[in-house]
Amino acid sequence: MLELKEVSFTIRKDGEEVPLVDCVSLRVPKGHFMAIVGPSGCGKTTLLKTIAGLNPESGGALFWDTRNLSEDGDFSPSEIGYVPQFSIAYDPLTVDESVEAATRLRVRSPNTEALDSRIDRVLEETGLTAISDRQVKVLSGGQKRRLGLAMELVSDPKILLCDEVTSGLDPRSEREIVRLLHDLSRKDGRIVLSVTHSLAHLELYDSILVLHEGCLAFHGPPEQLTHYFSVHDTEEVYPRLATQPSKRWQASWQKHSASYQKMLDHNRSRLIASGGLQIPAPDAPPLPVTPPAPESPQNPAAAKSAEPPAPPARTPSSDAPEPLHLPGFFSQFATLLSRRWRIFFRDRGQVFLQLAILLCFPILVTLFSDKASGNIRRFSDTRQTDVFVAIQEQQSVRADQAKVGSAVSGIIMFQVVLLSLMGSNNSAREIAGERPIYEKEKFGGLRPSAYLASKVVFLSCLVMMQSLWMAFFVNFFGTFRGDFIEHAGFLLLINASMTFICLAISALMRTAEQASLLSIYLVGFQLPLSGAVLALPEKIEAFTRPFISAYWAWSGSVEALQTQVHDAVKSVIDTGLSAQNACIYALAAHIGVALIAAWAGACRPQWD
Repeated sequence: MLELKEVSFTIRKDGEEVPLVDCVSLRVPKGHFMAIVGPSGCGKTTLLKTIAGLNPESGGALFWDTRNLSEDGDFSPSEIGYVPQFSIAYDPLTVDESVEAATRLRVRSPNTEALDSRIDRVLEETGLTAISDRQVKVLSGGQKRRLGLAMELVSDPKILLCDEVTSGLDPRSEREIVRLLHDLSRKDGRIVLSVTHSLAHLELYDSILVLHEGCLAFHGPPEQLTHYFSVHDTEEVYPRLATQPSKRWQASWQKHSASYQKMLDHNRSRLIASGGLQIPAPDAPPLPVTPPAPESPQNPAAAKSAEPPAPPARTPSSDAPEPLHLPGFFSQFATLLSRRWRIFFRDRGQVFLQLAILLCFPILVTLFSDKASGNIRRFSDTRQTDVFVAIQEQQSVRADQAKVGSAVSGIIMFQVVLLSLMGSNNSAREIAGERPIYEKEKFGGLRPSAYLASKVVFLSCLVMMQSLWMAFFVNFFGTFRGDFIEHAGFLLLINASMTFICLAISALMRTAEQASLLSIYLVGFQLPLSGAVLALPEKIEAFTRPFISAYWAWSGSVEALQTQVHDAVKSVIDTGLSAQNACIYALAAHIGVALIAAWAGACRPQWD
């Protein structure tokens, strides 16, 4: 049984406490199908999230069987299923692949046969077997709702919370979903709570809960809804609510809650007796009672107040099934990584973009490589006696140094900036773009460590491919005038640094648009703040350089040049360094800090 006792949830707005859920008390037995209805903004979704544990209750307590959820911890991932308003499946995957991934992430299966059996059962239960090979992006609205339910049913939850799963559907699809939820509540004593704005198909519910401005205004059988509010049609309920303040409706309901609770118990006992409801350990059957007609809130003297009876004591069933166990870290990691690569290769736009970047960016660099391959004249070994000739020789050498040095420095920085752009493109939307799905999977038991590890491995593969290809391509068409291995290493480090910094931004931002915009700005400031093109004032350089990844990669690559070319670059601009180790340590520190920030963002709840 699920029981709420004076549960409240408040937020602080303009310095005042605003209750979104105000002292809601109710009891929901096992095998019960309840609708939560009310006008827009009345607190329906907020109440559902409070029950789920996504919103910490500001007051009161929640009980699940004999456990106090407010003190002893929330539901375990296998006990509860939560179906949000948004789609929780990836468009490139098929229905079968989506359910399989959800199963592998939430249930530890002893073998492949058990896994396949669970998947097939859930697909059949939700009516998706015939379309299991279709991609999510071609499904209708009703089919996507069924898929969302299927992905929650893989763990056999004892309580299923559905948030507006019928919104936007045609009348036929809406009735099919409500009928499906009704049938799911009749299996294994499962409680199904469905938030809906629609007042259609109420006869399929066991009870209707009406909220008004966060207050409980009614909780009783659907056939008593119009009787209680003294209206002729259910469509008149919402206008009726607006005629009185929420506190008046709440006070009126508190006087009649006991009578309507007895009626709900009576309906339940009849359902059990008829065989329409089978649960492992049914509650003691209540006595039948006919509720009196309630007084109107305008005339509150027609009935006596009554306290709701205490819930009966529950004894856990001895033959209850063992709780499901979550898969381990490596199992979740392997599932996530495999799914990420499958999504990547099925997204033709992303594959095309990556190939275009791989081909075009190195070509852009080689277009400017001719200037960097010029010869640098040396000073004559013999001492010139003619002053004019000596000055002319000195000017020629410096001219060559300036020409080649500026070209080499510019090409190195060009490579660094292009790889920074690649890093931004790799990860700016990687977490923020799938934040709703990730938060839902984390609620279902996904380990943030497994999730982040899968992202790091996937992105590392892209980083290695992009950086090494850039280094080899540019060296083949325009030889790098220095230690190629060291230069390739710095290209790898700058790409990794920007990739994981943008991954951290993606993990910390709420939307993909915010993450992309901030990542673009970050890359855009790399070039001017590095000092590679225009020398900054020393005071500003001392402050900005430690945070500019492009500076360390450019400076390290310059230090890897041949002596003569290195001197030519130094004659144009001073990197300010003489040790490559400092560059390596700085870039490694950037990567480390970025991964820590990404971990913090991945662990932090960011539900809308």
